Amino acid sequence: MPAIKKILVANRGEIALRIMRTAKEMNIATVAVYSEADRKSPHVRFADESVCIGPAPSSESYLNINNILKVCKDLGVDAVHPGYGFLSENAGFAKKVQEEGLIFIGPSAEAIEIMGSKLAAKQAAGKYNIPMVPGTATAISDREEAKQIALGIGYPILIKASAGGGGKGMRIVETETEFDEQMDRAVSEALSSFNDGAVFIEKYIESPKHIEIQILGDQHGNIIHLFERECSVQRRHQKVIEEAPSISITPGIREEMGRCAIDVAKSCGYYGAGTVEFIMDEKRNFYFLEMNTRLQVEHPVTELITGVDLVKQMIRIAEGHPLALKQEELAINGHAIEVRVYAEDAANNFLPDVGRLNTYVKPSGNGVRIDDGFEQGMEIPIYYDPMIAKLITYGADREEAIQKMIRAIDEYQITGVETTLPFCRFVMKHPEFTSGNFDTNFVNIHFKPQMLNQEIDHESAVLAAFISAQLIKSDKRDNINCKTVGTGAAVSKWKTRRV
Repeated sequence: MPAIKKILVANRGEIALRIMRTAKEMNIATVAVYSEADRKSPHVRFADESVCIGPAPSSESYLNINNILKVCKDLGVDAVHPGYGFLSENAGFAKKVQEEGLIFIGPSAEAIEIMGSKLAAKQAAGKYNIPMVPGTATAISDREEAKQIALGIGYPILIKASAGGGGKGMRIVETETEFDEQMDRAVSEALSSFNDGAVFIEKYIESPKHIEIQILGDQHGNIIHLFERECSVQRRHQKVIEEAPSISITPGIREEMGRCAIDVAKSCGYYGAGTVEFIMDEKRNFYFLEMNTRLQVEHPVTELITGVDLVKQMIRIAEGHPLALKQEELAINGHAIEVRVYAEDAANNFLPDVGRLNTYVKPSGNGVRIDDGFEQGMEIPIYYDPMIAKLITYGADREEAIQKMIRAIDEYQITGVETTLPFCRFVMKHPEFTSGNFDTNFVNIHFKPQMLNQEIDHESAVLAAFISAQLIKSDKRDNINCKTVGTGAAVSKWKTRRV
């Protein structure tokens, strides 16, 4: 297969920039596509060529396959990288890219399709000795039979959508009397979110750890893993903080989990970068959850502890090169933590926020990495995921990485929108997090909105008051706070402005 000369990145923001930077280092030309809302975004300027592909709504731009393929043809592109989100796990898109004679920098359409269905993924992985959460191997068709299966598994159970992710189409059922109601809700949400109402049953693991394994496979059958990431701090079943390695597992579990991840990849003939997700119970029993057939948001922590550029590896694999890395050559060096900086108000149930980044000053220094796609003065669009940046710190050990993260959060200056930075600082200093004694219930158990106020010391309060005064003085027309209604409850600007 010939060397790639020009890559179109079918994405936006920080991940588009991240991919383009590696491409530039490899002397590969880049093409950015953008919606009308992203016309002034940094990834548009960074690329060698940029083309507007439609209006702000993603359905008319970043999800418009025909427009993307037209740009590829017009500009002589020979490869497409989908990033994450949008079309990254769309088997139809991968297939059409290849039908156009282009290289898709990712796995085969067949692998995406198999792993895109949780049921199909379980059936494929079932050919190997991989631990599975007790549950049904097929979609539920007979409710009465499903109730008998649930009784056999033992409540509580989960009813889960076969397609999609992000916690959508997922319902916890505590008792048999709740089954019908929660089943209806799960099917309805699955249909509205994924246009697929297929659901299945699993035993609900009540206090799980969420551990995932990064894998790389080439087109010659070689597959390796690059150790684990701990992703248990979540809100609404979505990750907020990730780290590598995990404080929760032993070297023996790491080796066994890595073997299982490689076997999952083998089960669908996988190549490219992918992530195999597991949940682990209080007794350290782990179970296969799903596979994400793309580059993960949290991939930087793996890059920092292994020294491997995952995007570079994806490009080389797509060109047909065999893996230059061998499992025995890989080792964990140090510790890395990533916090997702969202335009969300943690004190108001993590509701998204919109507005202008009146102040946007990034932290720096030894062991600090920022992956972002915004600049001071830019607006946070209402049309896309509200993530502003990924803040990553690296240290010789976990304690050093945590301390660097606290320092970096304190340096990060953002005004104009509420962000998750105060919440992330709260987590970094919480004894349950620092001790490693936490699971996916951390937010529900340990976090209350009023706790954020306890984190503000006198010096921070003085600084905040000064910044607020300057903002009011410089531009009284900007409404940078949440509007209030009736009883004074905060309302997300994201919600009030989105029409």
